[in-house]
Amino acid sequence: MRRFDAARVVLAAMWLAGCATSAIEMAPERPDRPWTPATDPSGEIIPGKQGISQAANGAGYVLPSNTAVGNVLPPPSLDTNKVYTLPELIDVAEANNPSTRIAWNEARRVALAAGIAESSYLLKITASAVLDYLTGSAPGSANGVGFQSSTSASGAIAAVSLQWLLFDFGERSAIIDAAKQGSVIANIAFTAAHQMLIYNVTLAFYAHAAARGRLATATQSLANAKAVQAAAEDRDTRQIGTAIEVAQARQATAQANLALVQATGGAQDAYLALISAMGISPLTRIKVADASGRSLSSTMEAPVESFVNAALARRPDVLTAYAAQKASLANVRAAQAEFMPKVFVAATGAYNSGSLNVTAIPSIGQQDATFNLNNDRFGGSVLAGVTLPLYDGGTRSAALAQARAESDSAAARLTRVRDDAVRQIVLADNGLRTSLAAYGASEALQSAAQTTFDAALAAYRSGVGSITELTISETQLLQARNATSDSYSAALSAAATLALATGALGQAPP
Repeated sequence: MRRFDAARVVLAAMWLAGCATSAIEMAPERPDRPWTPATDPSGEIIPGKQGISQAANGAGYVLPSNTAVGNVLPPPSLDTNKVYTLPELIDVAEANNPSTRIAWNEARRVALAAGIAESSYLLKITASAVLDYLTGSAPGSANGVGFQSSTSASGAIAAVSLQWLLFDFGERSAIIDAAKQGSVIANIAFTAAHQMLIYNVTLAFYAHAAARGRLATATQSLANAKAVQAAAEDRDTRQIGTAIEVAQARQATAQANLALVQATGGAQDAYLALISAMGISPLTRIKVADASGRSLSSTMEAPVESFVNAALARRPDVLTAYAAQKASLANVRAAQAEFMPKVFVAATGAYNSGSLNVTAIPSIGQQDATFNLNNDRFGGSVLAGVTLPLYDGGTRSAALAQARAESDSAAARLTRVRDDAVRQIVLADNGLRTSLAAYGASEALQSAAQTTFDAALAAYRSGVGSITELTISETQLLQARNATSDSYSAALSAAATLALATGALGQAPP
């Protein structure tokens, strides 16, 4: 019998071990064969099951289509006839971009964590109930007389307990301070998420404007090339030109047409980048306002020393590092309070009820056929005491050392964040100054290139100039116009970068 029991134990252990190793079947069979999951009618993958091998149907390394996740979100309800300005695009982005909602939910979560910490000042009340029931029966005999006896017992205990920590030498207060600083950090992150969203949409808007400027330049360049080609063909008709000049002019026209195609694709890509920065469906089709007409001058510049202190005082990363330092100091106070005693009060109220039933058929001697015993009782207690940890193997000392090390690191991080912020501000200021200077130079270059092209075209039409000089001036004019458009967008982007670096980008750039 013992051998049989031992065999059953061994078989059960082997079966359990087989259950663990059989899970390997959920993984791909071979490193050079596709994974073949089982799917339900909607295409959702069923965990833990294998499907029919894909070797027969030739699907290869292509996952099954899940119709539940294959639906593209519809574009937001926007007026397709309206021309949206940058502030309006930012408003749409803030209402639809998932990053702002994620930051908002995180701020709410951390705020609730601070509320949980504050609840430690309140008393804790718990209620509990326990029920039990026992029964049994057994045959017996006495004096040659057989009988059957049964016993049953039941009972219930209901209790209400109260616990209240009265005094802990500031440990809870320190924990709450740290939690509140965490809420400040989360709220700063919420503001920083909006600032970054405004910045990304702004840069995408200016990049889209630059792409549209390149498209306009390419369109005008194609018109100029066609004008040159018409002049070359006219000269050839009047027999004062050559076939080579006509061929060169037609080549320039073809190159201008290719540049126009590329500029069109660039403008479409820039539009998609703008929509993506806003966080809305890529299928959205709206009209975007032009960024031209905004004056750029050296008056946008100011000495960096005049605003760096104010910038540091409102930058999200600096404020976050400062709040983190204050939270670390609160954690040090909480760790120090662990060495101090705690005063508490506890109370309990309980109600007990029970019954015992014994039945013997027939009755034996002085014992009745049935015996019943019932008992109900109320009870309560109130305790007040002090707890003082005496020895814990150095756990509290290690925790205090950790808190102090983190506080020292937080102070160092605050210093590093300040230094990094100053470098970013100075770098952004230099970028703005360079962009404004480049824009001024590109305007002068475009004006000179336009004059050169007009003079070369007039000279060529009159039979004085050469097609080579005219083609060179045409190419230089295209480059100058693109440089002006790009530097204009770069200057606006540099201004937005400086506003972000100084923590002042709270709305669309003025």
